[in-house]
Amino acid sequence: MSINSDSKQDLEDFKSYIIVEKNFSKHTAKAYCSDILSFLVWMDEQSCEDVNFSKIRDYLHFIQKFNYKKTTIARKIASIRTFYKFLYRERKIDSNPAMNLNTPKRPKSLPKFLTPDEVEKILNNTKIETPSGYRNRAILELLWATGMRVSELSGLNFGDLNLENNEIRVFGKGAKERIILVTDRAKSYLERYIETARALIPKGFPVGEPNEDSPVFINNTGYRLQTRTIRNVINEIVEKINLPKHVTPHVFRHSFATHLIENGADLRVVQELLGHASISNTQIYTHISTQHLKDVYNEAHPRA
Repeated sequence: MSINSDSKQDLEDFKSYIIVEKNFSKHTAKAYCSDILSFLVWMDEQSCEDVNFSKIRDYLHFIQKFNYKKTTIARKIASIRTFYKFLYRERKIDSNPAMNLNTPKRPKSLPKFLTPDEVEKILNNTKIETPSGYRNRAILELLWATGMRVSELSGLNFGDLNLENNEIRVFGKGAKERIILVTDRAKSYLERYIETARALIPKGFPVGEPNEDSPVFINNTGYRLQTRTIRNVINEIVEKINLPKHVTPHVFRHSFATHLIENGADLRVVQELLGHASISNTQIYTHISTQHLKDVYNEAHPRA
């Protein structure tokens, strides 16, 4: 199968549009472009500019055979709607064939989180006898203390640190900047990592004096530590301690938010710390807190 040449150019223009003008994250832009590419491949030589609503519906019917999750189908529909909205805005089509596409309702599920004891168990089972082990402990302490995304942590540079005031600048989704706060304990581990362990991590690769643009967390070749390594570190610890939960860096973020809400933090403050664009994204943690109260009630009350 091949792709119409005009459609190829439309996809390139769309990619630039969602990254530069819409300020989509790299992850979202990649997913949207992949969705549109699959759509264009399915259409073969037919131009995407000659498509009507019926053709799009045929495509959605076609992808049902792959048994995608509802969330994946919803994203693919969102990709197509955004793509044709762009083409209509650019006056490459006279009408928008995707305007009336209905997005399936996404199943509501509460985010998974860890108890404080479970977090401490993970932290205390992080070996700190080696430079990389100490780096890993500093990373997990930061994830737990700040609720930052793993991509934000991986992207930290020395110029983002203001440890004198227990502050770190991060760049979240869409490169939005925000300031997050650091506990004294996490700050202590981070400072000791920078002072003693960081320079010892690269094996045979010299590490010069860091400047403002130098990555805070590095691998054994001296380059920026990638998110996959952080996930692998967590997986190894969780497997070692036989914790019966699937734990990811994002679970640390959910745990951070959940425990703030449970301890009376204002919802707007939590929203700001997490970098949520909408308060509705943060409100999910109030549901978790309510469910936690119900669980405690049902376990503790003799008549429950």
